[in-house]
Amino acid sequence: MQDDDAREDDAREDSVPDEDEVDAHGSFVWNELNSWDVEAAKAFYARVFGWTFEPMEIPMGTYWIASMGEETVGGIFPLSSPEFDGLPAHWLAYVEVDDVDARVALVEEAGGIVLRRPFDVPEVGRIAIVKDAEGAVLGWMTSEA
Repeated sequence: MQDDDAREDDAREDSVPDEDEVDAHGSFVWNELNSWDVEAAKAFYARVFGWTFEPMEIPMGTYWIASMGEETVGGIFPLSSPEFDGLPAHWLAYVEVDDVDARVALVEEAGGIVLRRPFDVPEVGRIAIVKDAEGAVLGWMTSEA
């Protein structure tokens, strides 16, 4: 019979995804700052973390990819459209899902709300924004292969 410490070590090892499982269904895969003042946000994170930024054009303006050295660490989405009025700047995490359309179909019966129906982001994947039964907001993404 295993002692408690050995069981805890086994449980910890089982909870850490293997390198090839990082983008598996249910895994957190992206973090995004939604910002009204992108230049101030870039200056802040460059100063405190040393992040650098590369632009990526999107229909709503310029999305900024944040990196720490050679590693991509997240992005900055510009809040500039009237549809975002009243929304404060915030960080939004994204979870990989096997089929965003099928998973979104389950949201309301599970007590959640679909805030943004699935939409395509070229060269990234298909994304939806949902609010869970308690009101927490999360992005769901089915990445392009």
